Amino acid sequence: MGNITLDKMDKVYENGFHAVRELSLDIEDGEFLVLVGPSGCGKSTALRMIAGLETITSGELNIGGRMVNELEPKDRDIAMVFQSYALYPHLTVRDNIAFALKLRKMPKDEINQRVEEAARILELTENLDRRPGQLSGGQRQRVAMGRAIVRKPQAFLMDEPLSNLDAKLRVQMRAEISKLQRTLGVTTVYVTHDQIEAMTMGDRVAVLSRGILQQVDTPQNLYDTPDNIFVATFIGSPQMNMLKAQFRLTDGGGTLRIGTQDLRVPAAILAARPSLASYDGATIAVGVRPEHLEDAALAPEIADRISGKVDVREGLGSEVLLHVRIDATGIAADGSDFVDHGGEGHAIVARVSPGTTLRPDEPATLAVRVDELHLFDLETGLAIR
Repeated sequence: MGNITLDKMDKVYENGFHAVRELSLDIEDGEFLVLVGPSGCGKSTALRMIAGLETITSGELNIGGRMVNELEPKDRDIAMVFQSYALYPHLTVRDNIAFALKLRKMPKDEINQRVEEAARILELTENLDRRPGQLSGGQRQRVAMGRAIVRKPQAFLMDEPLSNLDAKLRVQMRAEISKLQRTLGVTTVYVTHDQIEAMTMGDRVAVLSRGILQQVDTPQNLYDTPDNIFVATFIGSPQMNMLKAQFRLTDGGGTLRIGTQDLRVPAAILAARPSLASYDGATIAVGVRPEHLEDAALAPEIADRISGKVDVREGLGSEVLLHVRIDATGIAADGSDFVDHGGEGHAIVARVSPGTTLRPDEPATLAVRVDELHLFDLETGLAIR
């Protein structure tokens, strides 16, 4: 069994820096779990604690049903794939893949069988007698994967393995790693700062900030129902627009005053968020994803509108990103007011149809899908539900 359990794991360094705070996770056998967050959030430290490369200050770590806090990395039955590949440049691909097996003094026939099998899975058979310097970045990453595969561990640990690749190759390798993990069925913990990698690869995604677990769920649930402002603004690209608004109850619903403009709050939103009524008269945070805004001229069926002026237009072929400055106060990921140096008001991003004729410095009216709004408590940062 390759299940991994982290129970209130802490990491405090000698200088007092608290890198990981009471991290608890249950990773199921065969699951692909992604740890994601900004630089310095503690994700790589957490992975190194699982690997045994960092000591655990407090808490408990179990792999395959046994506590491994005090075990050496080689005794934990895990295989790690590093960002730098960590290949031996003077050895061939075959010898790099076989290195750990030779250290174990496994029979030569079994080593050859495992290496050949891994090479076949990773399409490296024709490169077995080459050295790393003769390979592309993607091929070197496959060699690092092959070295992990042949060990047949209980779990793979991957620390930003694609960050040294160019954008096109990263997309290709994302798909290859996901397919490989499904084929092998090995428990995998994957660290990345790239939320697109996290969303496309993980069965579940754990979002960290400042060493604290913010939310762990399926990629779709993180996107649809973020627990707090940090997760809401971190997951999604472009990120969710987050604005200050005053909420007022009205007959059959409510309104959100954003700057000098009002958005309707339908009765269905109130019914779905029973605690929202208690915020009558309060200032809250309102989140709206770029894809839930449209050029009003192209969406006459949507009655709710917000107006401003176009700052920037980014044409992407299949869509257009409009940066529209409105009379509003933006909210940062930590819940504080967003410092906007671009001018008066706050610029929001709308992902609109390519047929839009809106251009920079022109007035713009955006249609808002109010049934897709996200509402948050400004004091706690937590979702209002």
